[in-house]
Amino acid sequence: MTTHAPTAPAQVDAAAALADALVDAWGSWGPNMTPDARQVAFVSDRSGVPQVYLQEVVVDGAQPAARPLRLSDDPVTAVRWAADSGWLTVEVATGGGVRTAVWVVRPDGSGARRVAGDAETHVELGPWTRSGHRFVVTFPGAAEGVPTRCYLADPATGRLDPLAEGELIHVLDVSLEERFIVVRDGGRGQQFVVVVDRLTDEALSVLPPGATGSTDVALIRPAPEDHSGPVYVYLASDVGLPRRQLIGVPFGPNGWRGEPRTLAARDDAELEFVDADDAGRLLLLVWNVAGRSELELMDTATGGRTPITGLPGLVAADPVLSRDGSSVVLGVQGPTRPRELWQVDTTTHAWTRITHSPPLPRQRLVVPRLETFTGRDGLALTGWLYRAPGHLKEPGPVALYLHGGPEAQERPAFSPQHQALAAAGITVFAPNIRGSSGFGREFVHADDLTGRYAAFADVLAAADHLVATGVADPDRIAVTGRSYGGYLTLASLAFSPGVFAAGVDVCGMSDLVTFYRDSEPWIAAAAVTKYGHPEQDRALLEDISPLASVNLVDVPLLVVHGEHDTNVPIGEAHQVVAALRALDRPVEYLELPGEGHDYRRADSRKLLTRTMLQFLSAALAGPRRP
Repeated sequence: MTTHAPTAPAQVDAAAALADALVDAWGSWGPNMTPDARQVAFVSDRSGVPQVYLQEVVVDGAQPAARPLRLSDDPVTAVRWAADSGWLTVEVATGGGVRTAVWVVRPDGSGARRVAGDAETHVELGPWTRSGHRFVVTFPGAAEGVPTRCYLADPATGRLDPLAEGELIHVLDVSLEERFIVVRDGGRGQQFVVVVDRLTDEALSVLPPGATGSTDVALIRPAPEDHSGPVYVYLASDVGLPRRQLIGVPFGPNGWRGEPRTLAARDDAELEFVDADDAGRLLLLVWNVAGRSELELMDTATGGRTPITGLPGLVAADPVLSRDGSSVVLGVQGPTRPRELWQVDTTTHAWTRITHSPPLPRQRLVVPRLETFTGRDGLALTGWLYRAPGHLKEPGPVALYLHGGPEAQERPAFSPQHQALAAAGITVFAPNIRGSSGFGREFVHADDLTGRYAAFADVLAAADHLVATGVADPDRIAVTGRSYGGYLTLASLAFSPGVFAAGVDVCGMSDLVTFYRDSEPWIAAAAVTKYGHPEQDRALLEDISPLASVNLVDVPLLVVHGEHDTNVPIGEAHQVVAALRALDRPVEYLELPGEGHDYRRADSRKLLTRTMLQFLSAALAGPRRP
């Protein structure tokens, strides 16, 4: 077997410096436009912490400066501009943790105040009404038996008027006159959608009764001319369908509902986003094609669809169609470009960049290659391979990186961490094992409950693929991941000893029983459909919890967790570290102060990447110890 010299400290330092520079190449995301499409509000971490910024749209080639709108020192998670341009609503991560609060502020910075939520009370920001006079705030159920409650909030007075309540509900849209609302309810992957007529207090099922799935986006607009009823609901949904598609359903007063029908579908892609102009005449569709994004415009009168080509990056997010349908603003990124905002004219399809991140280092960044492989049961799987430049022709050290969710998806986005590891001579392979989104409804549910065992096997199949294709030295493969990916890391080490040389668990669950006990109630309630019920499926949860088999973890492990994480509570890290230390096993622990489940501060991301570089470079330096 070929042996390799340890990665030189100078190479690790250079990779860490690259990671710092890539983190400092801040991004911009989550845009909202004024009705005249001349101003954009968005979130950016250019100061090191995500905050709100306002900016004029590029006019005649000029590049206007962005103006910060600072509310507090806490990270901003979302911003939305009222339809009448008079107010902005802002969702803020209280203390940097999982719980969020909702603020309002005038575009000139005046009138800023917190409307709902604090360190103890989690509140989520919902949509504005189409008139722009009120917006939705949601209080998730804080304990078993306590329903989730949604309110319409007045930005001027802070008054909260009851809107809807249910188990795990979210209000996805509100009609212009506030009569109709679209409500989603149900656990992860088993949701249903209804339209509520607030005048008659009737709830009408949008899709076939009893059918469930996932619906993230729903819009209420005036009905096209060839349909009865005053309003039309557009959904991006896979409820009862093989893939997420565009569904249209007409609604009217007195309990009338037309038949739902598929307006746009693709066999090779899932509909990820949809937006519409105020008149409901033009739709913007964003398709997820195995991780890459494709855009289309759809004329609702004719059903005709026109592709928008020239997307200046591989992945698009948070698209906003202007109220008059003249332009689109969206976030764009790729493996060699940070998240930036771009505008595209819906008539000419001309692209204009709105925000400009700092120049990237001259060092060439790795563009990943999409790999296909099969699970041990024959299921087709894919993953993105970031081949280290120093190991293009021979096997070398590899970090298998597993995303969270499980319903998230690894995509060719901007990742300082992946780039830094590749620069340090460690190839990164980021697979989308079963349970990932973007590949159809059957695939995303293939790991539910007892399907978890097959997901464990997919991780091993990814390692098999790396060895079989000559990418990885079989003695120098690490398994790493965050959130659910951190859980899979622990599971892979505990349930399949001898396969991996090291592991990095970032905010992963070590025991699903204690996760259910200690997590936020609304998070635990939504997870039942994925992992199992904490009481009825107790035996399953115990069997798939890595902590019970921690004595089999005998390779170096790095555990990372945020101080204020209440999604995957910090006790999940403490208990696995304590257990390994009691066994005198090689384990390191990094706790990130001021962070929750998502690491939003630039300093935290730099520290995490530097720590991973040093740990993996040492752990994968040579042949594994017996």
